[in-house]
Amino acid sequence: MRILVVEDDVNLNRQLVEALQEAGYVVDQAMDGEEGHFLGDTEPYDAVILDIGLPSMDGITVLEKWRAAARTMPVLILTARDRWSDKVAGIDAGADDYVTKPFHVEEVLARIRALIRRAAGHASSELACGPVRLDTKSSKVTLSGKALKLTSHEFRLLSYLMHHMGEVVSRTELVEHMYDQDFDRDSNTIEVFIGRLRKKIGLDMIETVRGLGYRIKAPDNVAG
Repeated sequence: MRILVVEDDVNLNRQLVEALQEAGYVVDQAMDGEEGHFLGDTEPYDAVILDIGLPSMDGITVLEKWRAAARTMPVLILTARDRWSDKVAGIDAGADDYVTKPFHVEEVLARIRALIRRAAGHASSELACGPVRLDTKSSKVTLSGKALKLTSHEFRLLSYLMHHMGEVVSRTELVEHMYDQDFDRDSNTIEVFIGRLRKKIGLDMIETVRGLGYRIKAPDNVAG
């Protein structure tokens, strides 16, 4: 899953980025509203953390521009404790949730997980497909109850496919959501990771849809 952090406080930006990366997310960052707006308008994100008080362009304006351009990714806004009006303005502008400063990073991570699940139509932190269980909270995967050891790239790939279970996901979309903006993207690497995952979770679970991409089969179509 790929996250954008737009926060002008250098230390807070760094803390959020590091925590998200440790949790297995791919993270891009921006330090002002103009850069944040540009990235959110041109790159595909699974969620955005957006500060309200930004230089160059305030967070409310950034959010309004995204929504006006039909950018629908979930947005979590960061607001000051005594500025209740910012919360109202943010929700009215199209924010999906908010966190008040100061906050615990763990709360932000929990809310981001919830926003991504909600956007994908999942209520629980555990995604299940046949014998495979993926816990978005602990970032752990089990196969028939036994812990499965995956690399960070394998986990990101499986997580994205399971969040979009039953849907065909193109190689391009997978590349865009697995790597940050500065990564030298090569869609051929996706085939390598797909091959590794099939060996670990079963050959039949990930279906190749010729000319279109890949799909995790719906649970009732998977034996186990």
